Amino acid sequence: MSNVERYLRKDKFPHIWCPGCGNGIVLGAFLRAIDKLNLDPNQVAAVSGIGCSSRATGYVDFHTIHTTHGRALAFATGVKFARPDLKVIIFSGDGDATAIGGNHFIHACRRNIDMTMIIFNNNIYGMTGGQYSPTTPYMKYASTCPYGNFEQPFAISELAVAAGASYVARGTTYDAAALDNLMIKGIQKNGFAVIEVLCGCPTIYGRRNKLPAAVDLMKWQKEITMPFAKWSQQTDEEKKKYLPTGILWDAEKPEFIEEYAKICEKASKEKASEWVLL
Repeated sequence: MSNVERYLRKDKFPHIWCPGCGNGIVLGAFLRAIDKLNLDPNQVAAVSGIGCSSRATGYVDFHTIHTTHGRALAFATGVKFARPDLKVIIFSGDGDATAIGGNHFIHACRRNIDMTMIIFNNNIYGMTGGQYSPTTPYMKYASTCPYGNFEQPFAISELAVAAGASYVARGTTYDAAALDNLMIKGIQKNGFAVIEVLCGCPTIYGRRNKLPAAVDLMKWQKEITMPFAKWSQQTDEEKKKYLPTGILWDAEKPEFIEEYAKICEKASKEKASEWVLL
């Protein structure tokens, strides 16, 4: 048995993902990160919403919750409050995280709750009909924009940095070897960590946008991305042509659950002193 297979619920296979889908690459990187960190599966809780990527919770043998659309972070926050000792991981897609779940996303970043959110960004609503998502690139096609998407897409990682997350990284399924380390560092971070992964969807996104094979989407990922260190040295005009990859932000700041515990302790002491006075 490989190190990855020990964390899988084999009775849930075969999986539902299409041939060429990048979700398996992302899930494999996550499981290798768990294994390299030598985490006890009983100390890991995985939470997801709705979407192709969110089905990942059904395949992993941890504490798992498959929740409603856009509400994974709300459920995960409750888990972390009840069991702060657990490593809480959220699996979410670009639509699940930044459309219906967008408000939860920015406030989880702002609060800096000690959780790790892995966002599978395939630029489309792959499971529910191929509608365009908040990350569908400008003038690319979807079932709800047959003449091209004229809206500007969200830059998820940059949004996470601006909203206050303490660790933000972006990777791709093309550069799969780099994903393990990005996830290891994110899981280790004491604070809200966001790992965005550009993840190809050849069936729904690719066919509509002349990228019908997994290899086509990987080549596209290679063309539109650049390692952060190299990207930082480019001119402003050149930067606009690429998405930076790697660790984009890593900062130390107060963690929400720890701060909440301090307030509870303070309130408890003040309440006790009131009883003494009475």
